[in-house]
Amino acid sequence: MGIGHGSTTDSLDPGTFENLYMQLVGGAVYNKLTEVANDGQLVPEIAESWDVTPDATQWTFNLRQGVEFHNGKTLDAEDVIASFQHHMGDDSTSAAKAILDPIADISADGKNKVVFKLESGNADFPFIVSDYHIAILPAKDGKIDPRSGVGCGAYTVGSYDPGVRTALNRFANYWKSDRAHFDEAEMLVIIDVAARTNALTTGEIDAMDRVDLKTAHLLKRNKNVRIEEVSGTQHYTFAMHTDTPPFDNNDVRLALKYGVDREALVQTILRGHGVVGNDHPIGMSNRYHAGDLPQRQYDPDKARFHLEKAGLSSLKVDLSAADAAFAGAVDAAVLYKEHAAKAGIEINVVREPNDGYWSSVWLKKPWCAVYWGGRPTEDWMFSTAYAAGVPWNDTRWDHKRFNELLVAARSELDDASRRQMYFELQEIVSNEGGVVVPMFANYVMGLNQKVQHDKLGANWSMDGFRCVERWWFA
Repeated sequence: MGIGHGSTTDSLDPGTFENLYMQLVGGAVYNKLTEVANDGQLVPEIAESWDVTPDATQWTFNLRQGVEFHNGKTLDAEDVIASFQHHMGDDSTSAAKAILDPIADISADGKNKVVFKLESGNADFPFIVSDYHIAILPAKDGKIDPRSGVGCGAYTVGSYDPGVRTALNRFANYWKSDRAHFDEAEMLVIIDVAARTNALTTGEIDAMDRVDLKTAHLLKRNKNVRIEEVSGTQHYTFAMHTDTPPFDNNDVRLALKYGVDREALVQTILRGHGVVGNDHPIGMSNRYHAGDLPQRQYDPDKARFHLEKAGLSSLKVDLSAADAAFAGAVDAAVLYKEHAAKAGIEINVVREPNDGYWSSVWLKKPWCAVYWGGRPTEDWMFSTAYAAGVPWNDTRWDHKRFNELLVAARSELDDASRRQMYFELQEIVSNEGGVVVPMFANYVMGLNQKVQHDKLGANWSMDGFRCVERWWFA
């Protein structure tokens, strides 16, 4: 496989995973307590089942018995506890630390049960523990060796070269009888998309991620190759600071939302490889996607109407963008400028340098282009970027009803009630939030014709990071 991301600073420690190269290695080597299946439903993995108290504050996971680690150790509750504790505590530098902070206590109930007590109810906790960082590794004296590369997943690590190459071998004692069809797998970091594409067309690799959308139509002409794509949670945004004029006026925000032609951006920037957004971050693959929420359309007259409601006859604003935000971000901003001009809105596109964009522009400039990979659950996404005061709230938004409803929905176990709550949350963000979400970008992959698979998971790229375990050769 040729992967368009990777770094020489990468590590086999799952708490450090931040790019697709390591996410795919982790998906092959490690298992988690739960797994998001290719249909988006949560299924057991290391945990065979789970129970919860009525207030969703205590979760008991019943572990699958007889699961073997690559080093021959049989999995038990102590391995799970040590694996979680690696990401927790004041000294932890794990990327999963924040999502596990609500855990008040973890304990074993015998060798095959683990009890989690949360500070407050969370009905999505079984989804949280499927996170790609929270791999289960073998414990010794109450601790794991996070860099060992020893898991209980489908493949063992034959060799590992950070940011360059990883060789994987099928684990003979893997507990899933219907997975791990390849004898061997090799992950190659090929950052340059032209080189990656050439490797696929010449048969040097069997699959690649991040197909160049500008040349995808040419790749389709190769009879030995096919393009696969799926719409998931990946979305592109233009985030405004709602505590900064003129974006502190919701009518100005609505004017900007009506002033963009979403269909034009999908066709021009994504070249049709995506779907229009509706100014909230919940994608069609999410469980509680509000599909019946009226789709906002490009409407210069409505944009002018909201400007007038804000007491303005025209508007001039700066929009910061660089292709570091997402591929084609500068072109998208220029197109947006052309669309908005018809509504009397003058957008000054500030072309920012790619280098340092995420440290100097995002969260700093009052309106800028942003890439989001999304999250598998609604609460996870909203709590990461829309709840008041969280570090990645890139619109500085603070909405009383939204914040109260978000907390209530988190602990609601009745599915119908939760669905209604999340529909309302999406509606609030769409109509009152500080973000323009014009498009969701598909995950676009290139595969050799001999590579086969079932339905592709859309929760993350490359079949939910599980392609090595799930795919096979015809």
